[in-house]
Amino acid sequence: MPGIDIEKILELAPSPAYVVDLGRLRHNLAILDHVQQKSGAKILLALKAFAMWGVFPIIRETLHGVCASSPWEARLGREEFGREVHSFSAAFKESDIVELLQLSNHLVFNSFNQFERFRPLWEKEASRVSIGLRVNPEHTEGHTAIYDPCAPKSRLGIPLAEFERRISEVGTEAALRGVEGLHFHTLCEQLFEPLERTARVFEEKFGRFLPKMKWLNLGGGHHITREGYDIDALVELVTYFREKYGVEVYLEPGEAIAIGTGILVSEVLDVVHNQMDIAILDVSATCHMPDILEMPYRPGLKDGFDPDQKPHTYRLGGPSCLAGDIIGDWSFERPLAAGDRLAFLDMSHYTMVKTTTFNGIQHPAICTFEPQTGELRVVRRFGYEDFKVRLS
Repeated sequence: MPGIDIEKILELAPSPAYVVDLGRLRHNLAILDHVQQKSGAKILLALKAFAMWGVFPIIRETLHGVCASSPWEARLGREEFGREVHSFSAAFKESDIVELLQLSNHLVFNSFNQFERFRPLWEKEASRVSIGLRVNPEHTEGHTAIYDPCAPKSRLGIPLAEFERRISEVGTEAALRGVEGLHFHTLCEQLFEPLERTARVFEEKFGRFLPKMKWLNLGGGHHITREGYDIDALVELVTYFREKYGVEVYLEPGEAIAIGTGILVSEVLDVVHNQMDIAILDVSATCHMPDILEMPYRPGLKDGFDPDQKPHTYRLGGPSCLAGDIIGDWSFERPLAAGDRLAFLDMSHYTMVKTTTFNGIQHPAICTFEPQTGELRVVRRFGYEDFKVRLS
């Protein structure tokens, strides 16, 4: 696995900045392409996790398209990626459907209510847009409730009881008239074994409907490119569904494309003391790394160690007025001082897509680093106008 030349990036990049290493991106894509070639699966980029369209020309050489959660994401995929666009949302407005039918190859509904309500619209495009339903296997593998689509009382996916209720009312043929695929998404940053268990439950509950389907979407949350993922078993599982049911199989990971590809460059602005040393940075948990607070989790940090493991321990926090804008506690070999550069690791997925301009804090630049040439390219800088136009 290629490493990232963090020292070189810290030397060249502005601060703050997200920097994506193109060598690591190509490494991940090679693994995903191996899965595609061996299994026959089609892999899509989940834009909800990673939507840096400046690198789409690299990604679309390997992946078959994108999955979108809104008309804006679908439009981005259509305009900048240019291959398949698969769209899903927990619920659509009528105007969403009108727009998505012009942008999408697959359109997945989250309920029989919306599937039937918008039938007059999607039936006109049925020869061009494939319609699917998202199901809920009601099998929990999630380790964090906020990210578990199968948590009790989840709003995501149709449970089997709803399938059976609808079928009892109108019959199987009428209930599924026009449905060409089934979709489930149950995982979050997980290895193969949770997928294997979920797929077994899915087949037990919904397998009887697959012979009438053209495709099956296994959703996202698959950490295929992470060390320890059982790729051979994934290939076997995909092959099993393809051969037994004659369906095309899709996977739509987001993290797997971007795992380990990027860092967030930051700078120490000040060091204060209140019962412990606190370094205030030009990056913010709430503005630039919100999963730290939502998950919560502690990100990796180059040359940072657990508290008290090294001589100098600091709490790292952002510049916002939110009292809880805390990134975490680390120890260092040497004292921190204003102007020092720090690099937070694995900062490509679920960072750029979730940022805010809270407090008008400077948005990190977006950059790429080409390890073959040592070139750092600033793809986008953000200024006051970017903050202003989001308001009124």
